[in-house]
Amino acid sequence: MTASVGVVTFPGSLDDRDALRAIAAAGAEPISLWHKDANLHGVDAVVLPGGFSYGDYLRCGAIARFSPVMDLIIAAAREGLPVLGICNGFQVLCEAHLLPGALTRNIDLHFQCVDQVLSIENTETAWTNGYAKDSRIVIPIKNGEGRFVASEPTLDRLEAEGRVVARYVGTSPNGSMRDIAGITNKRGNVVGLMPHPEHAIDSLTGPSSDGLTFFTSVVKALIAA
Repeated sequence: MTASVGVVTFPGSLDDRDALRAIAAAGAEPISLWHKDANLHGVDAVVLPGGFSYGDYLRCGAIARFSPVMDLIIAAAREGLPVLGICNGFQVLCEAHLLPGALTRNIDLHFQCVDQVLSIENTETAWTNGYAKDSRIVIPIKNGEGRFVASEPTLDRLEAEGRVVARYVGTSPNGSMRDIAGITNKRGNVVGLMPHPEHAIDSLTGPSSDGLTFFTSVVKALIAA
């Protein structure tokens, strides 16, 4: 079996090609999806890539959330389709209410572009099952609106339910509450991550190959299913 993973291109997406490359490197078939597509072309999982969908007008991800393909993705995600939102994709997932909270301006109001150490805290999701719990990885982060915020009751619930997927190690580069870099839904099929694993799939083009495991994890989960 060869799993197929779709990558949505919105107007303003800029990391869709990198995500497609990462999927291929993980041994899956990469499928390009267009924001106006009327079907998901039979893909087994979906990645919402980084970039500046619709120029980040209104709020980051606020317009992309209403793209025709998102209606299909929202419905499929609620039925168990694995979905990974990276950076702008994380923002879209929050706007679509597939994940709680919101991503706001970095606390220092500066765009941050650095290689970041993360701690992987939940290894039970479709996208992180290949990691060891509490493992440290290094992948790039690049955002101007990457500060994860939520109400204290929501944060407490995420912590209590083990839904914090990844946390920044050291000083959070964007001021995210409780140093949260990524979260998941209760089912573990939908993950939002602010750093960019698709930019760290080999040491030739990135700081490490640590990010590749996000993509090999979903292939493993799909084959097992």
